[in-house]
Amino acid sequence: MSPKIEAETIGPVDVATILFEGNDFNGDVVPALNDLVDSGTVRILDMAFVKKDENGLTTIIEVSDAEAADQFAALKGGQTDLLNDEDLEYIAAGLEPDSSAMVLVWENTWASRFSQAVRGSRGRLTAFERIPRDSVLRAIAALEQE
Repeated sequence: MSPKIEAETIGPVDVATILFEGNDFNGDVVPALNDLVDSGTVRILDMAFVKKDENGLTTIIEVSDAEAADQFAALKGGQTDLLNDEDLEYIAAGLEPDSSAMVLVWENTWASRFSQAVRGSRGRLTAFERIPRDSVLRAIAALEQE
């Protein structure tokens, strides 16, 4: 059963594309994702995989497809089909041969209450930027140099 999305209570939603070398998907990310779901940090809204073989042929795999179902059967949360074929084909076009990507859409449930409070106060987000890990590491190294 797909999770019901409530427009008034949903927290911020993020999407990430995670690139992998090769085309061998495994379930190694499932326990980490489930920890995030179990703690109430996130709710998985959608996930899919895109593969490009060595000849450039692409394949789109939904989590419910037989090819991925075994590895991701333990993943908690449902899919809402927020990712459409056009989204996934766009990602596939950018893949190098013999590579793959996991596309993950999640709700930041940890921020839902705060988001509701902002909207209730007639506020709105006007800027948001995630600081790349390399930038954070450089900043930490610079602090340690002082």
